[in-house]
Amino acid sequence: MRSTDRILTTHAGALPRPKDLWPMVVAKASGQPYDRQALPARLKGAVAEAVRKQVECGLDSVNDGELSKTSFTSYVRERLSGFEAREHKPGEGPKPLSIMSRDMRRFSEYFAGKGGFGWAGFRAGQVFCTGPLKYVGHAALREDLDNFKAALQGVRVAEAFLPANTPGTIEHWLRNEHYAGDEEFLHAIAEAMREEYKAIVDAGFLLQIDDPDLPDGWQMYPEMSVKEYRKYATLRVDALNHALRDIPRERIRLHVCWGSFHGPHQNDIPLRDIIDIIFRVRASSYSIEASNPVHEHEWEVFEKVKPPKDAVLIPGVVGHCCDFIEHPEAARTSWAEPTAAWARGWEAPRSPGRNSRRSPKARVWRAGDCGRGTRGRRSAPKERSEGRRVASRP
Repeated sequence: MRSTDRILTTHAGALPRPKDLWPMVVAKASGQPYDRQALPARLKGAVAEAVRKQVECGLDSVNDGELSKTSFTSYVRERLSGFEAREHKPGEGPKPLSIMSRDMRRFSEYFAGKGGFGWAGFRAGQVFCTGPLKYVGHAALREDLDNFKAALQGVRVAEAFLPANTPGTIEHWLRNEHYAGDEEFLHAIAEAMREEYKAIVDAGFLLQIDDPDLPDGWQMYPEMSVKEYRKYATLRVDALNHALRDIPRERIRLHVCWGSFHGPHQNDIPLRDIIDIIFRVRASSYSIEASNPVHEHEWEVFEKVKPPKDAVLIPGVVGHCCDFIEHPEAARTSWAEPTAAWARGWEAPRSPGRNSRRSPKARVWRAGDCGRGTRGRRSAPKERSEGRRVASRP
């Protein structure tokens, strides 16, 4: 979808869940008792409200807020079979991978009191693949599709999208004890998740592929060189492309980030080192985290890197790295230079009025960065104003 009149707007996916819905979603995901009659009705209503709010904010491309999911990736545990969860005592079992590992080496005192999300110590409940992986989430996926379709009734949107997770990100919490090696394991995940990818597109929605671990996987393996990591990441992108085969490129959006956690991020891999691998993904648009002090300068990459033909860039221009609420003008003018840089990478039209798809406004969108689903609960005032700031018209 494109516009030559103005820059279009969207967001990265997850939105804060209503306070009364969140405990029920967590209970269902963790196998705890919950009200089986109340949850479906409350979820349907919450999705409708999330869509309405996105439309009111002026966003052009909206989704269901991922309200049925505990997180953008852990929801997959409810939709695959062929694995088992194991409890380990502290210090036992394999150490979970952390998207903060490189930073934790340098800033050990900072992370010492964090625990939890950064996995500074060992944590129970790891998941191990012990048999053939199969997709078993058809009922949950159908509920998501039906709720979103119902929410879109009576509202006008330019585009509707649903996110789904990638083999390379799923692999980082699902330990392989069944398949012969990484490539076979990744392709098994890809084949299983392909059912979800196709169902989303067949339902008429844009498929957003969430692959944060394409950039932030670099932090998980502190011993890897850039050359080694590029080889590692390319293998995982190729597995993803295998899952996306035969799905029209124009129905796919890729989202990548560096984890969006609140921390130093000093050892994030630079965008320039992986941008060609990002563009290797079979997508028509690329959503890239950009609204923080570590990565907001990286629009300069597009002064030198030529994007895929007819690709759309979706930089995140509003984020949550601090509790300041950006002025709408700041959000409106963010990435003015990136837009120009992106435009300079194109071939000039042969005559006035021709090839309007090369207009900067047609090729660059604005978005809210990822992490709103979790951070928004901690920064409600900032969350409530995000959509309107992203949708500020140029």
